[in-house]
Amino acid sequence: MKIQLRFFASIREALNTSEETVNLPAEVKTIGDVRHWLTARGDVWADALAEGRALRMAYDQQLTDADTLIEDGGEVAFFPPVTGG
Repeated sequence: MKIQLRFFASIREALNTSEETVNLPAEVKTIGDVRHWLTARGDVWADALAEGRALRMAYDQQLTDADTLIEDGGEVAFFPPVTGG
């Protein structure tokens, strides 16, 4: 399955990339799976997308949670929570 990844704000800065197209292994079926798969890259990926870190996720430009199923051609975005003030 091929999807588009997008990274915003401090996540983009930490990863030094704003987007990437990836071919996912068959066992990756949800956004949470994508996050876990990306952290397995290690180094900055593990830090920026670590489990337990406050992080928002979107699928096809709609905020969602880790259990959201992904489909071929979808877009997954990761970004930090936004604070006002």
